[in-house]
Amino acid sequence: MSEAQAALLLRKQLGDLSKSPVEGFSAGLIDDCDVFKWEVLIIGPADTFFEGGFFKAHLYFPKEYPQKPPKMKFISDIWHPNVEKNGEVCISILHEPGEDKYGYEDASERWLPIHTVESIIMSVISMLADPNDESPANVDAAKDWREDYNGEFKKKVRRCVRKSQESV
Repeated sequence: MSEAQAALLLRKQLGDLSKSPVEGFSAGLIDDCDVFKWEVLIIGPADTFFEGGFFKAHLYFPKEYPQKPPKMKFISDIWHPNVEKNGEVCISILHEPGEDKYGYEDASERWLPIHTVESIIMSVISMLADPNDESPANVDAAKDWREDYNGEFKKKVRRCVRKSQESV
């Protein structure tokens, strides 16, 4: 697929999200001139420590989209086992397609060209509620999640929620 086809597909997905917004997030372009860079605002899922938060993230799509996955990075502070300390999101569907050289993921769990902006964001929202602490991107957050869920983990997440509310 060419860069022009990738841009066309992304514009279609942007239009679809504009016409039929999905509960839990909003998405748009960072710069109207660049369809490959998106900004997303994720509302912290109900019944989680993230509830009430407004977490800003960026999605960077490669020119080879949808054959290759985008990268996602939270701009807002977020304490989570599957988000690196620099904000980069680490979930299976954003990993390059094919077999995992480390054997942690099945090829079916990794990127597939059928994924859309909506399916990516919905997976990230699901990840917030239910992290994978078996192969964490943030080892300290995973340790808090496992060993002190209602103490240190909750305290750090709630701090991120408060900070996110101040920036909206």
